[in-house]
Amino acid sequence: MKISPWRLAAGIAVLAVLGVLGARMAPIYFHNLALQQFVDELARRADTPTTSDDVLRTRVLAKAADLDLPVKTGNIRIQHRDTSVRIDVRYVVRVDLPLYTVDLHFYPGAGSR
Repeated sequence: MKISPWRLAAGIAVLAVLGVLGARMAPIYFHNLALQQFVDELARRADTPTTSDDVLRTRVLAKAADLDLPVKTGNIRIQHRDTSVRIDVRYVVRVDLPLYTVDLHFYPGAGSR
């Protein structure tokens, strides 16, 4: 069976578009995963429930800055309950692609027990 040159070109074009999308978006998702792991570790530390919100917020902001994520002070919510703490981060990354712009919404968060 012979493949049409048009079908071959279309298949290559689709693979190229998927490759560009993956190359642009994969690092953002990996950085979000790293932030999620950091927030989880921070929430589970023994000293976190007694640490002030400002110190926790500064630590999360510093990690997000290291990862080049657009997290601002208002994107971080910290809740203390008895001997536990919950840290939630909400932020949006805008990705400008040729002919299309997409907003990726991320919600990393963690709580201690």
